Amino acid sequence: MTKVKHLTIEELEAGLEMIRQSPKDNGILKLLVRRPQEGEREVLELGELDLIHGLMGDNWLTRGCRSTSDGSAHPDCQLNIMNFRVIALLAGEKERWPLAGDQLYLDLDLSGDNLPPGTRLALGSTVIEVTAEPHTGCKKFLARFGLPAIKFVNSRLGRQLNLRGINAKVVSPGMIRVGDLACKTQ
Repeated sequence: MTKVKHLTIEELEAGLEMIRQSPKDNGILKLLVRRPQEGEREVLELGELDLIHGLMGDNWLTRGCRSTSDGSAHPDCQLNIMNFRVIALLAGEKERWPLAGDQLYLDLDLSGDNLPPGTRLALGSTVIEVTAEPHTGCKKFLARFGLPAIKFVNSRLGRQLNLRGINAKVVSPGMIRVGDLACKTQ
């Protein structure tokens, strides 16, 4: 097995210019990942977004959330979205991208200035809405990408740019496919 190299904070910061070149609108869905069970990942070409279940076949609804009073799934965390340039920098090899645990990997500027909560994105035949619920790195993210990566994505600048990603919910169900455009609708 190949030993995974975690980048230093300096190596990560050197990648900021590439990340900042992400499109402000008309981004592309580069990777779609379903999490059927804890620790499992299925890379998809085509997926269905549903108002109740989020990404069909994903474990978001059944997994629940520690931040809700009853442990149920948080409605504002139905979809986890990450900038594909960020994960490409952190993970290196494309085979490691799904390890971040997100479902949608977009070539799109996810910063709060570009996609504030309430922003809607048309994606495939669906519409999703960015929510205010923060998306931060967890222990698994730390183990997979290293302490410098957690510090990088959760730094002041990292939070402004939403380098760890954003949360969203489905507002209009339908189908999405890798290669679809993600366009702001409001």
